[in-house]
Amino acid sequence: MSRRPTVYDVAQAAGVSIATVSFAFRQPERVRASTREAVLEAARRLNYVPSASARGLADGRTGALGLYSFDMLLEVVGAGGTRRVREDPGAFFEDDVLERAFADDADAEDFRAFPLYVDEVQRGVELECARRGRALLIGKGPGGDGAGVIDIASRVDGLAVFPGDRSAEILDHLSHRLPVVAFAMPFGEGALHHVRVDNRAGVRALVEHLVQVHGLRDLAFVGATEITDYAERFEGFRDALGDLGLTVPEAVLDPTALTDEDPYPVVRELVERGGLPPALVCASDQHALALLDVLAAAGVDVPGDVVVTGFDGVAAGRIATPSLTTVRQPMEAMGRLAVDILMASLADPGAPPVDRTLPVRAVFRRSCGCPQA
Repeated sequence: MSRRPTVYDVAQAAGVSIATVSFAFRQPERVRASTREAVLEAARRLNYVPSASARGLADGRTGALGLYSFDMLLEVVGAGGTRRVREDPGAFFEDDVLERAFADDADAEDFRAFPLYVDEVQRGVELECARRGRALLIGKGPGGDGAGVIDIASRVDGLAVFPGDRSAEILDHLSHRLPVVAFAMPFGEGALHHVRVDNRAGVRALVEHLVQVHGLRDLAFVGATEITDYAERFEGFRDALGDLGLTVPEAVLDPTALTDEDPYPVVRELVERGGLPPALVCASDQHALALLDVLAAAGVDVPGDVVVTGFDGVAAGRIATPSLTTVRQPMEAMGRLAVDILMASLADPGAPPVDRTLPVRAVFRRSCGCPQA
């Protein structure tokens, strides 16, 4: 089909009315699951994205950009009031975040009260959109059938996305209709733009520090590796150990996921048996912060009995007990860069996909035996 597909084409292909097609995207709860899936499958096959937001616009532009998360927690701007973004679009100051987090929340010592990876990337997107005078539409939802992200895509000129396990096909579909930037996703064929960080180099810096500075030789990796970033970190961990002439594990020691209600069963069993390795390299800061709680509850001293490291550099790591050795991602810069790529793509739609890998920085703190950084 050479012309742009319409709602009528989707309705005909799915064997439903145009009203049902509209409901499938806008009010999916009003449509049976089997019917909704038939509509979405027809839309994917025809490469259709709804364009209700562009009606009446001469150039088909909405003036807005979008940010969507498939599987990660993502705060929606405006939910429960207007979320303010600092007017100063300068660097991210962790001290300011810590002060604000403790100001009004008696439970702020829980690391979940602090900005995490997604929050900081989102902040970069917000600041850059504000600087460029672009509205920003933010959404979240499970990978599933993709109705949520397709709806967001219909309302914006370009989209930045935190992908999920089953999002690749949906994002490829969308990228043929509007520019899409995916965070933390491997570069491949298709029209997707990519913004990611050098996960392997970051973990290598941690491993080399633990081995060469602290003399540790038995290191283990903990945390589920289903997410691309985590898988790359585990491979970087294995490569670094191999290059240093140390034993390379075939699998992670404890594949706990962030959503597990019973975290780190393998670690707890090893603590009971007295067989815990002297160093645990975690897939993320959130994994590491949860692990610190588990170890503290079991009476394990960090770093006296075992060293723990994270990855991301979220603000909560600074005030953890002990403070967390980690790898700091340039999260705000990632968000800003995504907006920059979207704007450049809108200005030159024929340009090839962009793949940007940003550097990271290791930060050594008390959880590995170093002074607070």
